[in-house]
Amino acid sequence: MLKDSRVFSSFSVDDLDKAKAFYQEILELEVVDNPMGLIEIHFPNNNNIMVYPKPNHIPATFTILNFNITNIESIVEGLTARGVVFEKYDEEYIKTDEKGISHGNGPTVAWFKDPAGNIFAVMEE
Repeated sequence: MLKDSRVFSSFSVDDLDKAKAFYQEILELEVVDNPMGLIEIHFPNNNNIMVYPKPNHIPATFTILNFNITNIESIVEGLTARGVVFEKYDEEYIKTDEKGISHGNGPTVAWFKDPAGNIFAVMEE
């Protein structure tokens, strides 16, 4: 019934202007204003994500957006230099190094939060 539908994801933030600046200036993503009062993050192949303001926003406790990348060390260093703080985990099922990178528990991955507290990840292919 829905298999041929165009799909997209969306998530909320508490401050759309802060989110837009972070996505554009820090992450260097293509961000476009939407006439409905939200923003769209544009990716190749028309895979867009809608970001909408929500005054009572509560960030998810799980990863909402993953970026598949090829050199995690370089990406983490570059984002850290731009002020991104990577999450550090020392739990039974997930541990990260001093840079915030998890090695050996599945894919090599590092997590960080946007200004609204949403969890994003960079994951080495």
